[in-house]
Amino acid sequence: MLTALAIRNVVLIEALDLAFHAGLGVLTGETGAGKSILLDSLGLVLGDRADTGLVRAGTDQASVTATFEFDSLPETIRALLSGAEIDVEPGEPLIIKRRLRADGGSRAFINDQPVGVALLRDLSRSLVELHGQHDDRGLVNARGHRALLDRYAHADVGAVTEAWQRWSRAGRDLAEARARVAAARNDEDLLSGWLAELAALAPLVGEEAELAEQRAAMQKGERLSGDLAALQNLWEGSDSALAVLRSAARRLDRIAAEHPLLGEALASLDRAVIEAGEAEDRIAAAIDALAHDPNLLDRIETRLFELRAAARKHGCTADDLPHKLAEMRAQLEAIESGDAQLAALERIEQEAGLDFQAKAEALSVVRAEAARRLDVAVAAELAPLKLDSARFRTAVVRLPEDRWGPQGVDAVEFLIATNPGAPFAPLGKIASGGELSRFILALKVALAEQGGAATVIFDEIDRGVGGAVASAIGERLARLAHGGQLLAVTHSPQVAARGAMHYLIAKSSEGTVTRTSVMLLDTAGRQEEIARMLSGAEITPEARAQADRLLEQA
Repeated sequence: MLTALAIRNVVLIEALDLAFHAGLGVLTGETGAGKSILLDSLGLVLGDRADTGLVRAGTDQASVTATFEFDSLPETIRALLSGAEIDVEPGEPLIIKRRLRADGGSRAFINDQPVGVALLRDLSRSLVELHGQHDDRGLVNARGHRALLDRYAHADVGAVTEAWQRWSRAGRDLAEARARVAAARNDEDLLSGWLAELAALAPLVGEEAELAEQRAAMQKGERLSGDLAALQNLWEGSDSALAVLRSAARRLDRIAAEHPLLGEALASLDRAVIEAGEAEDRIAAAIDALAHDPNLLDRIETRLFELRAAARKHGCTADDLPHKLAEMRAQLEAIESGDAQLAALERIEQEAGLDFQAKAEALSVVRAEAARRLDVAVAAELAPLKLDSARFRTAVVRLPEDRWGPQGVDAVEFLIATNPGAPFAPLGKIASGGELSRFILALKVALAEQGGAATVIFDEIDRGVGGAVASAIGERLARLAHGGQLLAVTHSPQVAARGAMHYLIAKSSEGTVTRTSVMLLDTAGRQEEIARMLSGAEITPEARAQADRLLEQA
């Protein structure tokens, strides 16, 4: 709820700090004292258009700061703040500030963080509900009527919403499946040709790398074949290097015993013969490993070309070709079994649709019955509010199928007819300002509902009425304020007497300077102000006595 309002340099207000509490707060004062300035200031901080006429003459800027406090932050407000990356800790107030410069520029802040004015407007729907001469929000807005009726009826809208979601999901699944089958059928001949090509190619995962490695080895052998043949010749024949070493070793063996050095030379020569033999064996093995068959090399290169060409054709790697092959088989199988799949999905979609319609029809019955009860309840409130000739009707209208949704198949709108025989029409298009406020009061009483906003304001709901009607208005405002916060700008002493808090708005002048001030009245101040409202400029003892009676009755 609204707990504080600080206004600086707005029209006639130089500096004003107000504290508000739960319950019914009334604001009174003589005509022209500046009650509209308070509402304009609150509108400014809640995102209304920045009018430079609000800036007090002779100053550079105006500012308004509104503080809201909640036992638990409403989810609608929490979601909006979260979207703007503003965190409000539990128990922390929500402080909204707006500055307006004389040149027309304005800035907005929430808990000292700069924000756009659009966010203030979005928040305002959950913060303050204003009913007055130019009301175009709250209960006047038909977009909220269906939710109000559902709450009044205690309707199970959640079951309808879940059924709608299942039906929508089934419809999307069916549409996607139809699109897939249609696309596949369009490409069926092409798919069959590609599948035949890939099946004949029979690609394997890892095959490309293995073939590339084999080809590289064979190409290397081809390049080294001359050198390897020359090296092999060095080890062949009676005059080869190895044959010479072996001959030298045999000759040295015959004389090695003649001297130790000859024995050592023989040992070295034996090692050389062994190493040379091993080298001969390794060269022979290398020749075998690097041997290449020109025909095999051609086959490998042809296979590599086919694999890589197929990969380019299908926009994938060679290792992905087996997956592509399986994918194409699945697509063709889907075409073959597509009719059966579509039939199954069509049954699911049809069943989900029938389930939604059944639940929506049941909800429509609940709404129609609740509408009849609400019409009776509102009608009972109209006569005490001097709306004897008026009629109220809750219209529950079935929507065309293309407008069905998660809230069912109905549109709901509150309609009124202010004169006998007059046609019913939307609230805001028929009633005058005072009538509209009283209609809304009657509707709120019938709904026993505080509205979506934390704070509800009625601006001169008692315009043009008095006596018993004003008493009825005051009694209903007090009832609505119970457990919440309701502020009423009033000219009626009967309404003012019902307030838990009473604020006096006054205008004073010093030379050429005019100022508006607001004072929270004590018991004596309330008696005096209500007496003034009863008697006018001259307050009589009779007026004070009547004021006492009104306060006692409240």
